[in-house]
Amino acid sequence: MSISDAHRPPLRLLLREGAAIASRLYRGFGKLGERGPADGQPLMVVPGFFATDRTTLGLQRALGDAGYRVSGWGMGWSRGVREDTLERLAARIEDFGQGRPVILVGWSLGGIYAREAAKLRPDLVAKVVTLGSPFSGDPRHNNVWRLYELVAGHRVDEPPLKVELGVKPPVPTLAIWSRRDGIVAPACARGTEGQSDREVELDCGHMGFAVDGRAYPKIIDAIRSF
Repeated sequence: MSISDAHRPPLRLLLREGAAIASRLYRGFGKLGERGPADGQPLMVVPGFFATDRTTLGLQRALGDAGYRVSGWGMGWSRGVREDTLERLAARIEDFGQGRPVILVGWSLGGIYAREAAKLRPDLVAKVVTLGSPFSGDPRHNNVWRLYELVAGHRVDEPPLKVELGVKPPVPTLAIWSRRDGIVAPACARGTEGQSDREVELDCGHMGFAVDGRAYPKIIDAIRSF
């Protein structure tokens, strides 16, 4: 693990992230709600920090077209951890799954929520897939921790509920990460041995996990092969 790999990404990569999301805002237009075949494997996409289900709508569509029964998290803007975040998310997972275990695909902070919800209610979760999620290492080795503290109202390392970032959930767990990530240090999204069951590298930016159509087939392939 190199020093640069474990520390927050350089400015040149961060600048690309803004351009990526701006050029693909059109993917957020359209109807929200469940999509994909009714008998497909239930899959919930959990958005990243300061994002909503509209931000991940392109990814949701791609997963629905791939045969999954897909839902967003249905909890509005992701503004940081609250005392009831995991309980609310677990209730949403249970309601959506209707007795079937749900695949959780969490982008960035959403991946941390997904991992922690799977620890709280492993009976509801088939597997967890994280997309550029900083579940390992120093929580300040990213380019948004100061903004997070401003919006969430608490220190990034002192959330208002118990979170064990590096501890693997008791369900199959896949970490998808990228060396081109301009927000999260690659090592923090990849994790170390024992923190996930498998890790897969993609060639895309941090925003690309959610909005880049070129990344979607690779994400789907990784989920299917896991």
